Amino acid sequence: MEDKYSVLKRVFGYGSFRPGQAEIVDAALAGRDVLAVMPTGAGKSVCYQVPALLLPGVTLVVSPLISLMQDQVRALVAAGVAAAYLNSSLTAKQQALMLQRARDGWYKIIYVAPERLTTPGFLRFAQQQPVSMVTVDEAHCISQWGHDFRPSYRQICAFIGQLPARPVVTAFTATATARVRQDIEAQLALRNPFRLRAGFDRPNLRLETRRLTASQKPHALIDFLLEQGDAPGIVYCGTVRQVEETAALLCGLGIRAAAYHGQMDPAARSHNQEEFLYDRVQVMVATNAFGMGIDKPNVRFVVHYNMPKDLESYYQEAGRAGRDGEPARCILLYAPSDVRLANFFIDKEEDEGDAPAEQRRAAAEEARERLKYMTFYATTPRCLRAELLRYFGEAAPARCHNCSNCLAPKAPRPAPRPAVPSAPRKARPAAAVPAGDEKLLDALYAVRRELARREKLPAFMIFPDAVLRDICARRPHSTAELLAISGIGEVKAARYGQAFLDAVRKFG
Repeated sequence: MEDKYSVLKRVFGYGSFRPGQAEIVDAALAGRDVLAVMPTGAGKSVCYQVPALLLPGVTLVVSPLISLMQDQVRALVAAGVAAAYLNSSLTAKQQALMLQRARDGWYKIIYVAPERLTTPGFLRFAQQQPVSMVTVDEAHCISQWGHDFRPSYRQICAFIGQLPARPVVTAFTATATARVRQDIEAQLALRNPFRLRAGFDRPNLRLETRRLTASQKPHALIDFLLEQGDAPGIVYCGTVRQVEETAALLCGLGIRAAAYHGQMDPAARSHNQEEFLYDRVQVMVATNAFGMGIDKPNVRFVVHYNMPKDLESYYQEAGRAGRDGEPARCILLYAPSDVRLANFFIDKEEDEGDAPAEQRRAAAEEARERLKYMTFYATTPRCLRAELLRYFGEAAPARCHNCSNCLAPKAPRPAPRPAVPSAPRKARPAAAVPAGDEKLLDALYAVRRELARREKLPAFMIFPDAVLRDICARRPHSTAELLAISGIGEVKAARYGQAFLDAVRKFG
């Protein structure tokens, strides 16, 4: 009989859990509700996917974005897991077929948009089939005090209440203040949940702020991007107009860039996201509409062209860099005009929101308070990592030695800083390999590209970069030796392993 460790190894290829994961899995398997706050890259999905495969019925994962569901399901299917999604991207015929297959027991994990929960067809399915667990991903979306409130999330509790038997309810988010955590528990009616707050520190991320004028930003961005070579990254902008202008500027300079924002035609938006996931586009220029749940592990940098509205948003977006654990850079280009832009959006929401006036006023006051903390982070001379961690309630040393303030010269500097502030430096490579192994590593990348093309998958869904480097270092000559490498599960070893073993054999 399988347990959590055998599922972790067989399906996902890992021999051990990361800190906090095993405790969450145990709580869910014991029938206990869960509220977990884990930073981007900490492995939230494993915490509900492993128990989903061990519990007897189906697990429903409520997810806010179509792209998030598609990526998660695509990765699960590639690993041999029966999974599906239900959202507006499916035609009526496709939705009917998916629900019929779900009724026939095809799937163990179903991702569903919150708007679909209470539709008659899905509700009828959920009432007729054993639902073992309901997982709420990006759970901060349920709280009006959070940074990305989605009214449709308020339907989740009512949906659970209409099921014949209450399932285990697990909720996950990357960032949440104490007030937001309390609101999540209340809105989902969690029962004595197991609570976990993982450490927010991401040591592989170099945090940087640069204080500029608005006119200096384009030059600073271009200089930085030209240093990065072909490394993939994201540039976040505060407005649709800024996204389009910046993407056009970069494309005009020969940088492979694409735009992404909420006002784009959905087909064009989906196309650009696919181009980025498949490494055909190097830089995604986007509003905050892009990125939630995007599981691209090799993003080497995230640049905020404008200051976000709060530290929760900033750290969630910046945390999309370096999800593979390799070094990555998170750069905030701050100008005083960014504060005015953020206040404009807060005022607009207060004046035009759908909530009652008193509630809108309270939310606006909360947003302005969060903006103060964001502005302090952007302008402080102190350690940036320490400021972030203290904001999220964690103790931190005075200096991290891996942020722009800690790495700056100790001599006093005039402010504001000039636009390219220090001598240009080459981006640090993700990981070095011995000179003799470079050709083998190139061959492994070529194999992965061909498999990705054939399977119509992003390359990282075949194997991430870290797995290829491990193959290069260990040079396995059998499937058993391949399975000993972290990140290679049984299905992927059977499906893709021989091609990589053949490449290794050619190099002796």
